[in-house]
Amino acid sequence: MEKWTGFEHGVNLGGWLSQCDYSRERLDHFITREDIMTIASWGADHVRLPVDYNVVEDAAGQPLEEGFGRIGRAIGWCREAGLRLVLDLHKTFGFSFDAGENQHGFFENEAYQERFCRLWERFASRFAKDGDMLAFELLNEVTDPSYSKTWNRVADACIRRIRKLAPDVPILVGSYWNNSIDALPDLLPPQDERVIYNFHCYDPLVFTHQGAYWVSGMDRSFRLSVGRPLSVFQAENRRLGLPGTDIYDGMDLSRPLDASYFKRRMAKAAAVARERNARLYCGEYGVINLASPEDTVRWYEAIHEAFEEYGIGRAAWSYKQMDFGLTDDHLKDVLPRLIRLL
Repeated sequence: MEKWTGFEHGVNLGGWLSQCDYSRERLDHFITREDIMTIASWGADHVRLPVDYNVVEDAAGQPLEEGFGRIGRAIGWCREAGLRLVLDLHKTFGFSFDAGENQHGFFENEAYQERFCRLWERFASRFAKDGDMLAFELLNEVTDPSYSKTWNRVADACIRRIRKLAPDVPILVGSYWNNSIDALPDLLPPQDERVIYNFHCYDPLVFTHQGAYWVSGMDRSFRLSVGRPLSVFQAENRRLGLPGTDIYDGMDLSRPLDASYFKRRMAKAAAVARERNARLYCGEYGVINLASPEDTVRWYEAIHEAFEEYGIGRAAWSYKQMDFGLTDDHLKDVLPRLIRLL
């Protein structure tokens, strides 16, 4: 399986142009040139920039020049720092992975799908000139499996329209269940060698999202250490009613959460990629700030080993805040160790 050169070690810029209050203060100051230089100093080769549609278009779908200008400045900072950038459409009109956003209708409404494609044509026409250091990620985390057929159709059509304007820019496509590894086989085969299969990995959810207020069924006081046997992870997963109990099937449940767990999980993705001559990328992975710093490092060590074995590029979630911030005080004593594992 071929590596995706130039997009191997990345960091997400979550909460800047997405999942925020959209205030001028936030949009102008949450991430600065200095932050980009800091990420470059860590040895990263790229950043992933989530952008919500309402940052770059108004209620009627017309472009907001100020929003496109902010993306342009981010690209400029990255070019100056020697970084590449993944432009991720995190929310589109009519759909968000976050049910709390109250975005509905995208997968049922052809007008919304056309608006999505037009937005990507705008991105392509404006930023194709930066194709030497840019990639496009069509949409963050399609959720329900029932959307799969429609999403394949819309994504396929959108890629064809982008290619007329930006023939050489890599394009990332993920599948349902929030870009699950297990849903990759249901994606269409890549149209060309510049279409990249994208997945996210917050495995096991019962660890990486322990105590998360936004996860249905999660006990906010719940805590779990990496050192416990996988049988404990499975049992707690089942007790809390969280999705993914079946991911432990076939694993040695007496073992702790270590690299072998992630290698087994990623073997599925690697097999699909080899079969279809596709490259792989993990656009998000990370651990909530409620886990202990030492457990966070051990989780990163385990997943890092699997990424390296399969040659999978990735971007950690996230640079600051967003309940997963690498630069937050919670991780200050272990940050030098985490940087080496990105």
